[in-house]
Amino acid sequence: MNNTIKNRWRISRTIAAITIAICGISPAANAEQLSDAQIEQKIDQLLNKMTLTEKIGQLQLRDWGMYGADKTDQLKQDIREGKIGGFLNVNFDAVAGNTIDDLQRVAVEESPNGIPLINGQDVIHGYKTIFPIPLGQAASWNPSIVKQGARIAAEEATSEGIRWTFAPMIDISRNPRWGRIAESLGEDPYLTSVLGVAMVEGFQTDDPTRRDAMAASAKHFIGYGAAEAGRDYNAAYIPETTLRDIYLPPFKAAVDANLLTIMSSYNTLNDIPATANKKMLKDVLRGEWKFNGFVVSDWNAVLEMLPHGFAKDAKHAAELTANGGVDFEMHTTTFEEHLPQIIKEGKFTLAELDQAVRNILRVKYKLGLHTNPYTREGRENIILSESNLAAARQAARESFVLLKNDNNALPLKKNQTVALIGPLANVPHEQLGTWIYNGDKKDSHPFLPAIEATLKDAGKVIYIPTLKNSRDTDTSNFKAAIKAAKKADVILFIGGEESILTGEGHSRGRIDLPGAQHALVDALAKTNKPLVTVIMAGRPLALGNVLEHSDAIMMAWHPGTMAGPALADVLFGDYGPQGKLPLTWPVDVGQTPIYYNRMATGRPATDDNYTRMEDIEQGVFQHVPGNSSNHLDLGHLPQYPFGFGLTYSSFKYSDIKLSTNKIALGSTLTSTATITNTGKVTATETVQLYVQDIVGSVTRPIRELKGFKKVSLKPGESKTVSFTLHTDALAFHNPDMQLVTEPGDFNLWIAAHAQTGLAAKFEVTEK
Repeated sequence: MNNTIKNRWRISRTIAAITIAICGISPAANAEQLSDAQIEQKIDQLLNKMTLTEKIGQLQLRDWGMYGADKTDQLKQDIREGKIGGFLNVNFDAVAGNTIDDLQRVAVEESPNGIPLINGQDVIHGYKTIFPIPLGQAASWNPSIVKQGARIAAEEATSEGIRWTFAPMIDISRNPRWGRIAESLGEDPYLTSVLGVAMVEGFQTDDPTRRDAMAASAKHFIGYGAAEAGRDYNAAYIPETTLRDIYLPPFKAAVDANLLTIMSSYNTLNDIPATANKKMLKDVLRGEWKFNGFVVSDWNAVLEMLPHGFAKDAKHAAELTANGGVDFEMHTTTFEEHLPQIIKEGKFTLAELDQAVRNILRVKYKLGLHTNPYTREGRENIILSESNLAAARQAARESFVLLKNDNNALPLKKNQTVALIGPLANVPHEQLGTWIYNGDKKDSHPFLPAIEATLKDAGKVIYIPTLKNSRDTDTSNFKAAIKAAKKADVILFIGGEESILTGEGHSRGRIDLPGAQHALVDALAKTNKPLVTVIMAGRPLALGNVLEHSDAIMMAWHPGTMAGPALADVLFGDYGPQGKLPLTWPVDVGQTPIYYNRMATGRPATDDNYTRMEDIEQGVFQHVPGNSSNHLDLGHLPQYPFGFGLTYSSFKYSDIKLSTNKIALGSTLTSTATITNTGKVTATETVQLYVQDIVGSVTRPIRELKGFKKVSLKPGESKTVSFTLHTDALAFHNPDMQLVTEPGDFNLWIAAHAQTGLAAKFEVTEK
């Protein structure tokens, strides 16, 4: 920010402070919490005074970029006339001399009814202090970490006037080809629900009128993560039982946690665009769940119903969207341009318009914007504070997943010479990941200086990046890398994919390490030096020769601002790895989509009943009647199962017990197991509870996660871990779409991941 902009910013903040003082508003005070009845009464009073233009204006979410420096007067006039309900993607420097407070002042003091703007932004996994990508946070299996990340993001963002974020993304994501899997919380509805609620609570707090609270927006409603072929924006086809048992539960959990807003999706669901899906937005969201916040369309999604072939023109798109259940139109202006005529023609009623406006005003009141519309003070003490950076470092530490550790290659020793090689070893921007609207690489702490600081007293680092970026195919620097590797005690290869290869619109048909990375790993392996691989990526990658050649593999995701220090902490053993996979890691792309909670087939593959490609090549065949559900070349098992993750220690699971072998509907069951640290260092294990409904009126998954607990144990220490399971947690939707728990037999596991565990059985009986 140059001096001129800084001065304008300071002046505007001073003017805002004076305005607040004149209005009798304390800049430090939270708004008064109004009761639901008081809010509805105030909304009634406003609706009685608002013109049709002003009501439709509340439904318009404008993109800040629609106005340039040459449109300043038009911008303010639109606000003055009540034609804008809020902004997204606010950029303080985009319109010289106009800050959030300047424009908010026009809305509050010069528009007919003084209705404040709501300013939203993509604060996805941090504002200025960037935390690991959401998929990385999910790997922590730690709701406290996720909640703290959202809380810090909200504190930073609200200090600059942003009171609404387009997160959490709680789309169930089963296909790593999909670029936005990086923004998700994984493949499991239970884990996503728990972590999604934690994120909502972190953003909103228990008092959204707090000036450091911001409205969350759960997205994308609904089915976006099931896009065909993992291609962004593609069609999704989801049977209703799967929709209700897998894709909807995280959204229901968020609504139950007092979620203020929801974003509809880009995709079609069973051939109906989500933007105009009455069944989902009205029948389920409003009717069944009683959601009373507002629904915002995704960027340009209203007009995208034209290429979908669902709307014939912009007017038709506006009609379908308004009747479909969307309240707030993002970016496009079809409501402003066409709703008056649509209402005149009787295709959308004034009562329906009032309801949409009511939904938006309700959220503004719940945020306390009418009382505290302006930016709060203290930005300089909040943004990138030491405590915020420490929290981001801890979140990154807990997100790392140790996939392989042969011969105790990790942790590294601090008196070693380390050859640091690979395209992502010193990438302050790429380590931040996708969706970092306000993140800046200059604030980022990469790995090279962190390892140099770690080794400065006794060890040495030789840094040879070799490849310019993850996509680089130039092998001319391989000789230098091999020379450095031969001089070192251990090779530390940091590769994967740059942030630009993940996120929205960045799906991949191949999910291996791009460029010449596989060739580089081959060359390094020929030195016969220990090889430790760290992968930075927004998705699980097909490992290929990396798995064979690496003594240890650590999945680091895109870890955020504090990636370097956090990686050094874990790689050198100052902090032990404890992350667990929030999704299933495929052997190769041909297995995708792949997920642990699948349905069994009539001929399930087992370790001894399927034919392998190598068997065919050698003329040896497994003679199993009808064969089995399997890939000849890739097998039926993933590379790593859901919930998998190693530590620098080892654990023994023993002595599983159930409080009873029979429970009646409406009752609870307690299961326990003893977990023992059988290794030599203190470590943290995430213990997981799975169940299987053996027979149902519809087929049931082979396993379903129903609980998890973290336990930290010293060497030789044992603890009993206990889970309580209510029969309601066993419910599913039957063919009549009734949510039921059916009596019958169940399997139960207390496990380290989805392919192992101590097993027990119990029966659910009628009351």
